[in-house]
Amino acid sequence: MAGYGLPNEQHLSVVLQNNLSLEGHNIEVINGSVSGSTTAGGLNIAEWTLSENNIDLMILCLGANDMLRGINPKETKNNLIEIIKIAKSKNIKVIIAGMIAPISHGSNYKKSFDKIFEDLSKEYELQLIPFLLEGVAQKPEFNLSDGMHPNDKGTIIISKTLKEAILKNL
Repeated sequence: MAGYGLPNEQHLSVVLQNNLSLEGHNIEVINGSVSGSTTAGGLNIAEWTLSENNIDLMILCLGANDMLRGINPKETKNNLIEIIKIAKSKNIKVIIAGMIAPISHGSNYKKSFDKIFEDLSKEYELQLIPFLLEGVAQKPEFNLSDGMHPNDKGTIIISKTLKEAILKNL
């Protein structure tokens, strides 16, 4: 999550880095996200982004913008598979963060989209965060006025979820 609509100090990567550092964890968080990016955009930069030295773990948080644009879930899944393959080829562990589609694109779309993340976690033996926005989605107090992007309070909640997932890998 790139931090859409938030000042830099409230971006998820910064909040997560601060939380980890305050607890004494020597972990560097690298923000490889681009605001508004789809899985296709993520795939386009995956090789370059993951070429940095000493990357041990990647949290793959793509798919929400695909869903918002109604991109075919098969395309989303295929892009995520390619990103996972790139990470694994570089011996980078992957945590996949799931998203949930609303019913607005139809029930078949929702079913296909929602199962992508669990299917990939099983197929590639990845740690799964079932729903990245758990506790934040559809709660106005944790979102910007657009109702989709987390505000500073929502970012804190998501940061805790990510921190817990990261610490399971230490």
